[in-house]
Amino acid sequence: MRVLAGWDDPGEAELLKLYLDVEENGVVVVTAPDQLLKLVKSNTQFDVIMFTTNFPNDDESFELFQQVQKLRPDCPVVCACKSNDVYRIARYLTAGMRSYVIRDEAGDYMFLLQATLESAIEAVRAQREKIISEKLREEIESVRKLQASIIPKDLVCPEGYEVRARYEPSQIRVLGGQPVTLAGGDYYDVFMLPDNRLVLLVGDASGHGMKACMSIMTMHTLVSMIRSDAYRDTAAFVHEVNNKLCDQQVVNEDGGFITLVYAILNLDTHELQWTSAGHPFPIVQELGTDKIIDAGSEDDGGLPLGIMPDVDYTTITTVVPPNSRLLLYTDGLAEAFSDKSEQHVEFGISGIMDTMERTNKMPLEQSMLELYRDSTEFTGAQGRHDDTSVVYIERR
Repeated sequence: MRVLAGWDDPGEAELLKLYLDVEENGVVVVTAPDQLLKLVKSNTQFDVIMFTTNFPNDDESFELFQQVQKLRPDCPVVCACKSNDVYRIARYLTAGMRSYVIRDEAGDYMFLLQATLESAIEAVRAQREKIISEKLREEIESVRKLQASIIPKDLVCPEGYEVRARYEPSQIRVLGGQPVTLAGGDYYDVFMLPDNRLVLLVGDASGHGMKACMSIMTMHTLVSMIRSDAYRDTAAFVHEVNNKLCDQQVVNEDGGFITLVYAILNLDTHELQWTSAGHPFPIVQELGTDKIIDAGSEDDGGLPLGIMPDVDYTTITTVVPPNSRLLLYTDGLAEAFSDKSEQHVEFGISGIMDTMERTNKMPLEQSMLELYRDSTEFTGAQGRHDDTSVVYIERR
């Protein structure tokens, strides 16, 4: 603790230095206001400043206090007054004084000085941290809103199909005493091409916060740029996006990457052509037979985006039969961990399929909500540790 003290009694000043100059404290005691003001104006660092309310007299001491406040606004000021001058403390408190001590004639107040000064320093530190935490919370909220702005609100529902989608951020954390929803890197989009084809896209940037959000914003911009000229070959599209993302430092810095499944549904033939870049494969459910399949195999997944340029990707064709559902999702849904087991147990694809089977008679919207509910319940109500997005489609 680095202390600057101004004292009106030279004898007490020596005693004051003796009491405070202990352990790792650094104490400077002066007996003239101009000396104190000179040190305040210097580059010398102090954690707390203390002086008496008659240094050198009542009015000049308050003027000195105001100057110190102006020169060192972040440094707490503690004042000391004699018992018959306590009423003078009010204006100091109103002007921002952090604490005070009463100078009794026996000098017992000396025993309280160390604790009083430490308390004043801690109060300022706590206030500063609260302000910083609040600003950080506001910035996090701004980033979250930025991410939410690129997720489509009104989805295309072509004739004969129903489309539902939902995004949920990872668990709520507490910052600065307030709940905060962290921004993440999930993203989905659904849009029509001119030749009666429906594009379905689900992406997931690694990590959380600003970096993940900016990574997904970069990919969103790339996708928006090619809508008018859209790649019919999903593998060619993913290949092109990967090459462009490899040039973006905001994506691949510190080992960052994006997983993606990009699919085009031909609404005339009901064939789904899709390509995965390190992303979970689509799941197809036939509602009549309740047959549920993971549409891809181990060889069908390519490298995530942004890691290495000129990667070859594969186009897979999956038929979407009548009276069936198609699920595209991010790994936050499957990677919901249970807190009831010491082993690494997750909701997994099996949990997703179990819910799809259980809810096959429910409306699509309700079935989607049940996926989220079951996944969260699997964690023991602790919440998923990753963002979760779902695009759910039903062919009637």
